[in-house]
Amino acid sequence: MAVYHFSAKTVSRSAGRSSTAAAAYRSGERIVDERTGEIHDYTRKGGVVDSLVVLPHGGTMNRADLWNKVEAHHKRGDATVAREFVVALPAELDAAQRQELARTYARELADRYGVGVDLNIHAPGTPAELMQRTGHASLEAAFVALLP
Repeated sequence: MAVYHFSAKTVSRSAGRSSTAAAAYRSGERIVDERTGEIHDYTRKGGVVDSLVVLPHGGTMNRADLWNKVEAHHKRGDATVAREFVVALPAELDAAQRQELARTYARELADRYGVGVDLNIHAPGTPAELMQRTGHASLEAAFVALLP
């Protein structure tokens, strides 16, 4: 039986967070925050099995460019720069089906709300996930106009 889990959080500057740091952590990549000059390097972090940036109507762009654009767009010190969603992926589906489910959900979010979505699928990591054989998808949505 599928185990249900969904959580939503904000990425807010008032909490001391940045979208570039959150994106680097979730994707296991290195991203330089052009606003602050800070380097967020999570390349040694394992467990990311799929990673994709989805824009409305099937578009895509470089992850660092997207999140630096988001950071530049928000001027306020207390701005909410992104929303983060974590969704459990059903163990009853095989890896390809879980990937397609997560990618479809990311495309639906991007098209419906006109936002950029940063999708990262993680392998099971916590003891509960290992016991249930589920991984999870983390999706960060940039709720700003994505202008060229």
